[in-house]
Amino acid sequence: MSAAEEQVAIYDAEGNPVGALPRARMRAEGRWHAAASVLLRSGDGRRVYVHRRTEDKDVYPGMHDCWAGGVLLAGEEPAACARRELAEELGVRDVPLTPLFRLPFVDGTIRYHAFTYEARWDGPVIHQPEEVAEGGWMSLDDLRTRLADPTWPFTPDGRALFHAWDRRQTGHGQ
Repeated sequence: MSAAEEQVAIYDAEGNPVGALPRARMRAEGRWHAAASVLLRSGDGRRVYVHRRTEDKDVYPGMHDCWAGGVLLAGEEPAACARRELAEELGVRDVPLTPLFRLPFVDGTIRYHAFTYEARWDGPVIHQPEEVAEGGWMSLDDLRTRLADPTWPFTPDGRALFHAWDRRQTGHGQ
């Protein structure tokens, strides 16, 4: 089965699961769905892993992001999706996930409920070449500085989620 044919969980605007559709149809119709996003931080919490998406991604190609994540499949729990995506995209497995917050995100026809998590890791990061072009650790202060530049090609949802996380952590952010 291709990624376009995968059955993904469909949600309503209030954040309730209401069914499933093929991924391609969900994208084409701009349907509400859900995604899990994991902020990978170093063990001491001072750095965040930032990566650049591949140029052939269907959403926000070639842009930077600090969240590993993806769409919930039909019947999948958010934490299971978060573990799956962290393992697939960055090769990080068997680490505790701390639930953070849930946030709706809308950018044109992209509409989803983000279930966010944090993981701490000091081991190797192994990119999934189909999704991650490159990446590296960045200090939180450097990331804040880069995100203050609206021209830095950073995913709009990643930017929104980081600012929401930052406000909850430190009172910083937009």
